[in-house]
Amino acid sequence: MQELSFYDVKSKAKFNSSDYQVKEKSGRFFAVTKAKSGTHECWRVLSKDQAEKIKKSK
Repeated sequence: MQELSFYDVKSKAKFNSSDYQVKEKSGRFFAVTKAKSGTHECWRVLSKDQAEKIKKSK
């Protein structure tokens, strides 16, 4: 899977991850991964095209 950059709001730090899931919520697509620090999740907005490409590459 393609590596994406995420921003952890709680620790105020950026990190990269290739271990994420694509979720759709209210017609928008997001990449969701576990935060490096803590047990919370980090969400990143994806375009519809990005989400389709990622789903095809699985």
